[in-house]
Amino acid sequence: MKLEGKVALITGAGRGIGRASACRFAREGAKLVLASRTHSELQALADELFKLYDTDSLVVPCDVTKAAEVKALIDQAVSNFGRIDILLNSAGVGHLKPITELTVEEFDEMIDVNLKGTFYASKFASEVMVRQKSGHIINLPGILGKAVMRMSSGYSASKYGVTGLSKAMTQDLMRDGVKISLLHFGGVNTTFWDRITMRVQREKMITVDQAADMILLCATQPDQLVLGELVLQPESHQL
Repeated sequence: MKLEGKVALITGAGRGIGRASACRFAREGAKLVLASRTHSELQALADELFKLYDTDSLVVPCDVTKAAEVKALIDQAVSNFGRIDILLNSAGVGHLKPITELTVEEFDEMIDVNLKGTFYASKFASEVMVRQKSGHIINLPGILGKAVMRMSSGYSASKYGVTGLSKAMTQDLMRDGVKISLLHFGGVNTTFWDRITMRVQREKMITVDQAADMILLCATQPDQLVLGELVLQPESHQL
């Protein structure tokens, strides 16, 4: 029970990496704040975790592109549990297309969800963590927030933004007891790829469970340590 007594807030908790991470956090004794846009997915997850681990979960539908909703999410978490120990920003969206085919609307969506959403949650959660003098923010810029490939112009722009945001946040917050971690995963086999037209070998990708295991490892380091940055890629997909 490595997270017993801890409160973990997860955006994008209804599916994919966020959902798998919620299961691991619950298994280790954390209390959970589950956020995404789809209430039914969150409630199903909360019910499952209660049956499996007797987990105390707060379900909060939230659109991370709306600052007021994210602020309300943080306020509800603190009102319900009194604190926030871990923030996992796993909400994300992606379009992989040549820049000549990428639409303005698709670019704006990636900036709004991936970059602005991470900023909003990190800003409001860090205000709580600074008051506590402790906390841990885990961001997922992915490998395309560290290296580019063709057809990734808009997506990489949003994810490089997350990398820069996170590195600067580290300097702002390190003296207040707040840890920042960046996890650069290569391709993870989630529903992200269902609408991507480029050819990929999903069977060779990182599984959702493997990604969630790394997030748990990150979240359960000894108090005096922080896993600052991690790169995990399929052997066949190294950049």
